Amino acid sequence: MTQSELAIHFFLQLAIILAVCRLVGLLARKIGQPQVVGEMIAGVLLGPSLFGLLAPHWQQELFPKGPSMAIIYAASQIGLVLYMFLIGLEFDTNLIKHRVPSAISISLAGVTTPLVLGCLVALLLVRDEGKFFAGGVQTWQAMLFMGAAIAITAFPMLARIIFERKLSGTSLGTLALAAGATDDAISWCLFAIVLAVFKHDPMIAVLAIGGGVFYVLTVLTVGRRLLARHVGQRAERQGGVSSPMLAVILMLLMCAAWFTDFVGIYAIFGAFVLGVAMPRGVVATDVRRSLEPLVTNFLLPLFFVFSGLNTQIGLVNSVGLLVIGLVVLAASVLGKGGACYIAARLNKEPQREALAIGSLMNARGLMELILLNIGLQAGLITPTLFTILVMMAIITTLMATPLFQQFYGRFRPASETADAPSVVADSNVPAVLAPATRGAER
Repeated sequence: MTQSELAIHFFLQLAIILAVCRLVGLLARKIGQPQVVGEMIAGVLLGPSLFGLLAPHWQQELFPKGPSMAIIYAASQIGLVLYMFLIGLEFDTNLIKHRVPSAISISLAGVTTPLVLGCLVALLLVRDEGKFFAGGVQTWQAMLFMGAAIAITAFPMLARIIFERKLSGTSLGTLALAAGATDDAISWCLFAIVLAVFKHDPMIAVLAIGGGVFYVLTVLTVGRRLLARHVGQRAERQGGVSSPMLAVILMLLMCAAWFTDFVGIYAIFGAFVLGVAMPRGVVATDVRRSLEPLVTNFLLPLFFVFSGLNTQIGLVNSVGLLVIGLVVLAASVLGKGGACYIAARLNKEPQREALAIGSLMNARGLMELILLNIGLQAGLITPTLFTILVMMAIITTLMATPLFQQFYGRFRPASETADAPSVVADSNVPAVLAPATRGAER
């Protein structure tokens, strides 16, 4: 197709993607699931698993391999970067300071236990060479990848549940956010090591870890002060974020995404850290108001569809593969949710909160799909294992909200409600978070 034909075709793809994601998302919300769950399922339905099965010709016509898919991928990456920047804007570091010991122990339990179980599962899978892991993948590389894939948490969705349930200023909300952020950072470092060795370039790991530490320290110290002085104070004087100021913020965001992607820890982390460093108050409020509707309703659904187009449920076509899928699911739930629950109890957290933390940390969602797509494109895993892990991500994400409501209760006791400030009332949380649950659904 010519460039003009690609643009016209992309418009049609966008229209269908948005329509299906909105429809399935509404159905998901009817049964108490977040919009993101519907979009994850919509992506699978538009792919070869259903649409390609019922109407393979039309599916290929709508989503042909080649430049068309590259355009969807590029647009989805912009949506991911913008969304993680918005999540960073919501993250209040003041709430973390007093929960560091518990957060670290819960996070370590949520990484080490799934890592061990993932290694054991990988030992079973690498025996079938080329079926689950690509040729040339060594056993220990497969073990680390499976460990990271099982250990990762859906941090954006975790944040959505916490803010929606008005737990932002509570002990539970603070602890879960801190543990989830630490958890994902460790998992991505493991993944960087696997990619470094798989590509026979140790500098990949050195650059990823060293560059990542340098970036985080620089942005959260010098960068934060400069942003407060040149962006925060000017916005306060002007009474809001002007269009030129928003353009500068977006330019900084693209630079942050480029740098972290260049060093190997991927663009989403650069976006999240920059969001954490941004001034709060009028800056965070205006930026969210400007970006959130476009990002959550237009750009981000593209990523879930792109993941779904690579998911082929038909590849799991035997009893043996179904058993492997169940083993992966069991290892994921017990290794993540169970380990985080036990760690919380060992830290003398109440039974109710420990169960809630376990259910929240067990969700995979967006972060899992990002890791799996990178692994598939890098040639680490095969489409069969990709499909098994995508299904695990969808099921564990589906489990999160019902389990949280079951363990923590749809309504908190009156004494707790009185002690726990609402999102709007909490002076540490921007008032914009109250109406912004729509954007924090992931």
